Amino acid sequence: MADQTKEPGRWSEEASAFRALGPDQILDAVEALGYRCDGHLLALNSYENRVYQIGIEDQTPLVGKFYRAGRWSDEAIAEEHEFSRELTELEIPVVAPLRDPQGRSLHRHGPFRFALYPRRGGRAPDLENPRQLEQMGRFVARIHNVGAARPFVHRPTLELEHFGVESYRYLLETGLIPRDLELAYRSLAEDLIGQIRACYARAGAPVHLRLHGDCHPGNILWADAGPHVVDLDDARMGPAIQDLWMFLSGEREHMRARLADVLEGYTQFRDFDPRELHLIEALRTLRMMHYAAWLARRWEDPAFPRAFPYFDSPRYWEGHILALREQAALMNEPALVWD
Repeated sequence: MADQTKEPGRWSEEASAFRALGPDQILDAVEALGYRCDGHLLALNSYENRVYQIGIEDQTPLVGKFYRAGRWSDEAIAEEHEFSRELTELEIPVVAPLRDPQGRSLHRHGPFRFALYPRRGGRAPDLENPRQLEQMGRFVARIHNVGAARPFVHRPTLELEHFGVESYRYLLETGLIPRDLELAYRSLAEDLIGQIRACYARAGAPVHLRLHGDCHPGNILWADAGPHVVDLDDARMGPAIQDLWMFLSGEREHMRARLADVLEGYTQFRDFDPRELHLIEALRTLRMMHYAAWLARRWEDPAFPRAFPYFDSPRYWEGHILALREQAALMNEPALVWD
């Protein structure tokens, strides 16, 4: 969730239009590409961008993604789309954007940038099913083999400075953290940054490759033929473990068993450096810190206070600090062992 805007708190004309995006603009944009909309429009679960299922006359509905203004440059979006194309050409089941007869997948309509996707159904994977986890491991390894072929140029790297340091400093500047919790949050965040640095040191120098970047179970749709992945919007450079650790949660022994399932599949297609296991809790901590900062950065968008009304309450920040303290304890434990 990396912004490429220099002033994330200020809304440009394009951002104001994005905030007011409505059904008429959505349907007009899609019909400008030659589709005949039947008037059916369903908002899908997305806050960073605006995503809709759009009815098309005598055809299967399409999914339209309207990009948040200022978040990604055109070049960065093009890299995401090209990564999707590379994967689908190798028959890796990724839902890639549709291209027009001229080969374009990123479109403009007035102030809006958008892409269209085929609709794909499915259910979330069963993270308690060893066979599904093994299959997911094989799937992610195939994505990583493509991702390792060359780097992103216009998309960022998952790094401590942006996800951790910038996040906690930004939160302290917003005034959203209750005054009586600011000192506790500041001291804890600074300690966490030190622990995360130590985790990275123990991991050595992990190889960075093109990743899905946000490979949580909600972005995996499981159908009878197996999994397919959606939403590469957070694709970036980073270590392989970033696309694997979100399948692991719960007690330590449970995670160890599930890790073995995932890596059983992964290593059938790609080697895995076990030193990256030192990064699991560090990356989980960075995600938590970055998520809170992401909510704060989007607080001017009216959709966010409606969707997350608890965010500016003392109870949220008390819970957030408690969760980060638990992460501090976990980062002091030995890394998971892969047998």
